[in-house]
Amino acid sequence: MSCILHIETSTSACSVAVSEDGQAVFKKEDLDGPSHAVSLGVFVDEALSFADSHAMPLDAVAVSCGPGSYTGLRIGVSMAKGICYGRNLKLIGLPTLKVQCVPVLLYHDELPDDALLCPMIDARRMEVYAAVYDRALKPVRDIAADIVDEHSYREFLDRHPVYFFGDGAAKCKSKITHPNAHFIDGIRPLAGMMFPLAEKAIAEEKFEDVAYFEPFYLKEFVAGKPKNLLNG
Repeated sequence: MSCILHIETSTSACSVAVSEDGQAVFKKEDLDGPSHAVSLGVFVDEALSFADSHAMPLDAVAVSCGPGSYTGLRIGVSMAKGICYGRNLKLIGLPTLKVQCVPVLLYHDELPDDALLCPMIDARRMEVYAAVYDRALKPVRDIAADIVDEHSYREFLDRHPVYFFGDGAAKCKSKITHPNAHFIDGIRPLAGMMFPLAEKAIAEEKFEDVAYFEPFYLKEFVAGKPKNLLNG
C-alpha cells in the first residue's frame, strides 16, 4: 500500500485528500466554487503539513485529468506537477468520469450484476460528456460528447439497467425515460474518492510523464459535433 496525495479540480468543486494504505486519512473540500485559484493552494499546504507531521512519506500525487473545466484542470494539474517536481514523486492521472463512478460502486449495493454506469459532466444545453462502464470499470463505450435526446444510450438501455449520475445527469431525466434508466443524485468527482483508482494505478505501475502530461478538456460543440480535441 502507499501514501498518496489526491487533487480534484475538474468541476466547480475543489478538493484535496491524502490516503494511506487504501484509506482516506485527510480531506478538504470546497463545494461552493469554482474557487480553485483561492482554495487549492491552501488545501494542498494543509494536506502536506498533515502528511509530514504524521511521518507519512508520500509516494505519488494523483490528479483528476478530465474531461472537465479548462481553468480547473490547468490549476489542478499544474499544482500536481509542481509537487511531483519538488518532492520527486510519481504522477498518476485519473479520468474524471471514472472518479465519479467510485462512490456509486462503494455505496450503492443495489446495483445488479449486469448494470452499466454512465457518469456525465454538464457541457451546457442538452450536451454532456459521458462514458459507459461496466461494474469493473471496463469501458463499454469510451468518453464522448453527446447531445442527449430520447434516443440516447438506447443500445445499452435495451440490454442493461443503466445508472446515470454526475452534474450532467439531472437535466437528462426528462429525455431519458427508458424503463432501464436509473438516476443517482448527489454524485460529483471528489479527491476523497480517488484512492481506489490511484492504488490500482500504483499496483500496475501506470504513471504519467510529469514533463509532458496534460489533462483533456471539455470540447466545444459545433453542429452537434465536438471540435478542438485537446487530449494530452
